[in-house]
Amino acid sequence: MKILKSLSAITLVILSLIFIQCSDDNVNLTTPVKIRLTDAPAQYDKVNIDIQAIQFHSSNDDTKESGWQEMDLLNAGIYDLLEFNNGLDTLLVDQDMPSGTVSQMRLILGENNSVVIDGVPYVLDTPSAQTSGLKFQIHDDFIAGIEYELWIDFDAARSIVETGNGKYKLKPVIRTFNEATSGVISGSINPAEALPTIHAIIGLDTTSTIAEANGDFMIKGLQSGIYKLDLMPIDGYTEKEIEGIEVNNGAVTDAGTIEILAN
Repeated sequence: MKILKSLSAITLVILSLIFIQCSDDNVNLTTPVKIRLTDAPAQYDKVNIDIQAIQFHSSNDDTKESGWQEMDLLNAGIYDLLEFNNGLDTLLVDQDMPSGTVSQMRLILGENNSVVIDGVPYVLDTPSAQTSGLKFQIHDDFIAGIEYELWIDFDAARSIVETGNGKYKLKPVIRTFNEATSGVISGSINPAEALPTIHAIIGLDTTSTIAEANGDFMIKGLQSGIYKLDLMPIDGYTEKEIEGIEVNNGAVTDAGTIEILAN
């Protein structure tokens, strides 16, 4: 009986040590995280955003400032959003992060934000972004050992508001997506000179882009489903709709070459 009691005690000690070791391992689990900046095109020469920091919040209580943790921003400074559209992006963060649930992220902006219109630069007023940051909801999991890639997608056309007297304000319209839970529509416009704004519509949701000078376009971060493309070209060309564009998560749907007729 004494031997059995001794063995039981030893067993409990061993199991306790294993549990403690596993708990320590779970605490130290990390997820490789990449965060990229992209943009929906706009009819401006430049939209310069001064990004100084990126932070994330892992608590469900977003009222606790202590819950915010800063990421390692690769390059702080000014980014022209219009350089990153139709499939282009730039890498902001590339680091291992503690695994777990993330509820929010935010961009902290500096003071050098501007929009350039017809060659003339205008200061963008962004008071809240310089203090509390541009917040956006994530509610996603950083799973241990599995790379997590997130795109921060500005809609520059809807984010800039003219307040009068030659003044402009940044009221950001931002969405986020990752490739595992979203799809892409790509295609080409003929003639390229039609330069249409292209709206991908599903239900009440619309995601837009503007075709490049060569006619190519790409709309990323789309939920799976059946879309309608609504093409709004410049004056001199006829509007066009295309129904039944199927989008699947993690895949690119090629809409082919879309012909736009002149008026």
